[in-house]
Amino acid sequence: MEFNKLSGAILLGGLVAMMSGFISEVLVSPKHLEQNAYQVDTSAIAPAASPAGGEPAEIPPVAPLLASADPAAGERVSRACASCHSFEKGGAAKVGPNLWGVIGGPHGHQEGFAYSDAMKNTPGNWDFEGLNHFLLNPKSYISGTKMNFAGIKKDEDRANLIAWLNTQSDSPQPLP
Repeated sequence: MEFNKLSGAILLGGLVAMMSGFISEVLVSPKHLEQNAYQVDTSAIAPAASPAGGEPAEIPPVAPLLASADPAAGERVSRACASCHSFEKGGAAKVGPNLWGVIGGPHGHQEGFAYSDAMKNTPGNWDFEGLNHFLLNPKSYISGTKMNFAGIKKDEDRANLIAWLNTQSDSPQPLP
């Protein structure tokens, strides 16, 4: 008998909630705005791709930025990378490869790491410009990379990080 009362109360509560929803939709009809009431200023965000043809946006060359880059600031930027990458010499790979000596090294520089085919088949070595483009938008620069990172949009942050990564090597590359 008590079970029947409990079941009836639950069903009645559900029916009242459902009917309240139907009635509220009939009584209240919202007026949709033609544009947002609050406009968000996105002019400070650098687009990763131009809206016209989907081509990557033109980014400034990194060489002039490296002249004034601050490796200490780059080390701070690298903290965002540290969850997936290690930086010490001989360090183990995490989700991503160890980045010791990455500049000047081949695209698949760490032995034993499971790079994507796209990364392994990219010819050449990591140079300053290539790393600059990759850090802006990894998936756009090497289509098919496993790296799930949106990129570093600020030119100065990328230059600082590249300058710091260059110091993480037995033989740092000469800055341009």
